Amino acid sequence: MSQSLDIKDLELNALLEITQAINNNLSEEDLFRIYRFTLLADLKVRQLALFVKDADWVCKVHFGTSTDWSQQALPAPYTQLNEITLLQESSKPFDVFEQAIPVTHKDRLLAVVFVGGVDEEVISDSTFLRALTNIIIVAIENKKLARKQLEQEAYRKELEIAKKVQNFLFPKELPKTHRLKVEAVYLPHQDVGGDYYDYLTIDNDSFLVCVADVSGKGVPAALLMSNFQASLRTLVRKTNDPREIVEELNHTITSSGNGENFITFFLGIYDFRHKSFEYVNCGHNPLYLVTKDGIEELNDGTTILGMFDPLPFLTTKKVENLDEFFFFGYTDGLTETFNAREEQFGEERLLEFFKGGMPKDIDKLHRQIFEQLDGFRAETPYRDDITMLSCLVKN
Repeated sequence: MSQSLDIKDLELNALLEITQAINNNLSEEDLFRIYRFTLLADLKVRQLALFVKDADWVCKVHFGTSTDWSQQALPAPYTQLNEITLLQESSKPFDVFEQAIPVTHKDRLLAVVFVGGVDEEVISDSTFLRALTNIIIVAIENKKLARKQLEQEAYRKELEIAKKVQNFLFPKELPKTHRLKVEAVYLPHQDVGGDYYDYLTIDNDSFLVCVADVSGKGVPAALLMSNFQASLRTLVRKTNDPREIVEELNHTITSSGNGENFITFFLGIYDFRHKSFEYVNCGHNPLYLVTKDGIEELNDGTTILGMFDPLPFLTTKKVENLDEFFFFGYTDGLTETFNAREEQFGEERLLEFFKGGMPKDIDKLHRQIFEQLDGFRAETPYRDDITMLSCLVKN
């Protein structure tokens, strides 16, 4: 009876030490360190390897053998363990231990303890070892959950800020006169995305339209695009030369993106007096100019912005004698929409909408494109942001 009381006293002290460590909000590493010391010094466990389910099964604590168990993968049979298992010679390399003890919480396997050389005069049975391990593992799981919740809350707030920032990127009003009609649609793949379009009045006789797509998605892409938009609008107040604008934008992106972020960009400026449309395409997908004479792809320009500084080549193109035309800009999320057979919507299907000439109602055109796009993809989700910017000019 005296020996039994001594054992219970040791177990109670071990439990108290672990509980105090948890209440003191010690780190995960410190909790495992105390767990190791308690088993090795107080409860006289001579051999142990504790495998914990994280992203994968990892050995967090081990002692008493010559093997570095932190480098040892946990075989599949042990990842489904549901009862204490005695280890035999066939259990190599784990046959140096005597038992494999599963540690569960709410029917979920959290850890597996391989133990050997347990002094039965010091520790009463494996039930206490399992309980002690369970307390440690559940405490660490709760720490991870709390940390994840804090990270999610921080990300949610960051996302709210990014959404507000992005809302300021797009023009609040677009012209709808007989001479000029502009319509735009933006469908982000996530809460915030990396697409951008803009319409800017340069003076009474000229305007600028642009479409851009930044590499990456989410908050970083939205913030980079906000910086890009601010730079563009500042430059347009200083110059209406597409070459100068693109060179300065490229320098800004290369500097701020550290060579890790890139932007495809299209910029076009129409002059009502000279009836000319000057544009530059910076690695963007081909956009379209529709006139009574047919469809022209707008490809001339340079490479993606943010990759080289200075740009290795840069050309602008001016389309003359344009009194009536339709401009259609978009991002590749439109043509690269997939269906269940992994087929892309593609440019050919898009071009069918323009073969009948200039549309009369560009808002209706956008709706028709989306209707066909949804019919094409069916239940397959969108994989990217989608932007459409249309401009109808009657000069």
